[in-house]
Amino acid sequence: MNYQYLDSPVGRLRLVSDGQHLTAIEWQNLQPAEPAGEERRDPVLAACARQLGEYFAGERRNFDLPLSAAGTAFQRSVWAALATIPYGELRSYRDIACALDKPKAVRAVGAANGRNPLPIVVPCHRVIGSDGSLTGFAGGLEAKKILLRLEGAI
Repeated sequence: MNYQYLDSPVGRLRLVSDGQHLTAIEWQNLQPAEPAGEERRDPVLAACARQLGEYFAGERRNFDLPLSAAGTAFQRSVWAALATIPYGELRSYRDIACALDKPKAVRAVGAANGRNPLPIVVPCHRVIGSDGSLTGFAGGLEAKKILLRLEGAI
């Protein structure tokens, strides 16, 4: 595994790849003390850092990166649904559960959303409570607000 750090408007992020796919974007407050692999750039990490920079500058709305997220089949289905939420739009956990044809799985959707290993690129920040409230976010609610303001969603 390779990784590099990226300073961003939502804090310091660690970008992780297996050399061919982006496997994680880790929030500074949630990074393991001793990361696996070594700090070195590879083409996947360079592309991710460039595209995130463009996104934060308001120049990119969609990401084009090779992704590989480890998770259960249900988690991967939730993450795939998250990836379809357009830039600047919001969905509720209930919306995602219904899109997966599992309307009673709202809490499970929330749990899978919280375990998204590729935040921002797989836009879990675009998911809100059914009442319109900004609910929990691994990067912190302030980071979620920054991302949603950037996209003009709030």
